[in-house]
Order: sequence, then structure tokens, then C-alpha cells
Amino acid sequence: MSQPITSRYDFVYLFDCKDGNPNGDPDAANSPRVDPQDMHGLVSDVCLKRKVRNFVQIAKPGAEGYDIFIQQSAVLNDRIQKAHEDLGHKLDAKKGTTRDQVSSARAKMCTRYYDVRTFGAVMSTGVNAGQVRGPVQISFSRSIDPILPLDVSITRMAVAEAKDAESPNQTMGRKNLIPYGLYRCHGFISAHLAKDTIFTAADLELFWQALAMMFDHDRSASRGTMAPQALLVFEHATPLGNAPAHKLFERIKIAAKPGVTAARDFADYDLTFDGKPIDVTKPDAPIAITENVKLHRML
Repeated sequence: MSQPITSRYDFVYLFDCKDGNPNGDPDAANSPRVDPQDMHGLVSDVCLKRKVRNFVQIAKPGAEGYDIFIQQSAVLNDRIQKAHEDLGHKLDAKKGTTRDQVSSARAKMCTRYYDVRTFGAVMSTGVNAGQVRGPVQISFSRSIDPILPLDVSITRMAVAEAKDAESPNQTMGRKNLIPYGLYRCHGFISAHLAKDTIFTAADLELFWQALAMMFDHDRSASRGTMAPQALLVFEHATPLGNAPAHKLFERIKIAAKPGVTAARDFADYDLTFDGKPIDVTKPDAPIAITENVKLHRML
């Protein structure tokens, strides 16, 4: 379990949002992100990575090797500095860090922080620990159908100050949401980069677990009901891979069922592989796509 993974993986991740805001855009008053050309919804890659990080913190509290580098209010340079101190490096403010010091500190950061060895990190923002290109990369998620962003007024019964008690206007603010959206995300896991960061089979299993459970530990009124619906993983037989990822992804289709004009549930969609239905309610064995590629249904 301490050895890096030796196979390449590509995956399709489907999740949905009901009556909530899956990912607000700070440049648009926190309204749901959309592609303005076709009104399909978007969820950023960093939004999902944040949820993975938060899940790991819950699942592995205090466990060695599973600390999280990117945290709210964390001072990153202090953490980089500590890696050098733990290695006993004598740092010269004028000459800077040596190549060997950077290399060993980089390895220390990968060993200590799950998110560094998984997603990578830039660690040259102060005391230099180099940069890490993580083996796990995910795309922006895009909704299957156009979404309908709503701007809803909310009111309050209580007031903060006595002078407002008699005011007839009790409007407190607004909420942004969508009635429903099913999102598709593509992910890529490189065995070559996993070797560099020592991303192991145990790390990979934790990542799959996070995708399956992270929404259950990230509830808020603004997000509505968010849930994972399918995780379809292509496992290659070699580190380099045995088929182009985009060609594998093209074989997975999802579309609204005939007669559905406005989807409001995952059951309103048909999910197929090579035209054959995928029943996400029943467990099944891996499907041999080619001699060297297998399709696993992880959810």
C-alpha cells in the first residue's frame, strides 16, 4: 500500500443539485455559474477539490500523512518553513535554498500532506519547496441540460436593532439557486505523476471514498440537496494507458428520457455505455472495454 499506483485511470463523475446553488460565482453576486452562450451550469474544479480536502480531514483526523496543506486561514509559508526545519536545513536568507534542500522539502511536503501528493501545489511562495504537479486532475463540471438560475427573496421575523422593530420592510436578503441540475465531471489520474509524489493505492481508495461521501459532510442551506449519482472509472493496464481518455468518455452518454421536458431528478435521465443502459442501482463486475482497459462502476 506504500507503493505508488502503477495504472492510469480516467473517470466520469455525475452529481446533481436540487433547489440549491452548487457553486456560486463571486463575480456575479454569487449566482450559480453558467456558460452564458448556452446557459449550461458550471462547477469549478477547485470547488470539488475543496470538498475532497474537507472529507479527508474528517476521515483521517490527525493521521500521519493525511494532513491538508490548503486550509482556510492557513499560512502556507509557515508550513513550508516547518518542512525545512523538520529536515534540519540551515537556510541562508541571502543565498536562498539549495537544490537539494528544495528537493528534500518537496518530498517532505508530499509525504505529510494528502492534497499535495494528490492535486499538487505551488510551494515557492516564500521559503522554496518547489512545485508539485499532482497525479489527480479534474475538469470543470458541466450540466447535462441548461439550468435556470433563480434569485429568491428571503425575509426575517427578528431584527438586529430596536429602531427596526416597527419597520414594515422585513426583507433580509436574497438567495440564488437552481431547481435542478445534473453535472458531469471528467477526471484523470496519472501513474507517472503518482510515482513522483508517491500517490498510493490507499490514497486512491480514499479519493474514491471522498467522491462517494463528501457531499454528505458539506451540507448547507444554500447548497440545497447535492448528491453523487455515478462514478464510472476506466482502469488501464499500463502506466501510460491503453486508449485516449476522450474516446472512452465519448462512449458514456447521458440524456433526458423521452417526454421529459424539465428534469427534476436523476431518474429522469438515461445513462448508457455503447448504447447499453447502465443500472446504477445494481452492483456489477468490471466491464472489459478492450484487452487492456476495464470499466468499473464505483457508485
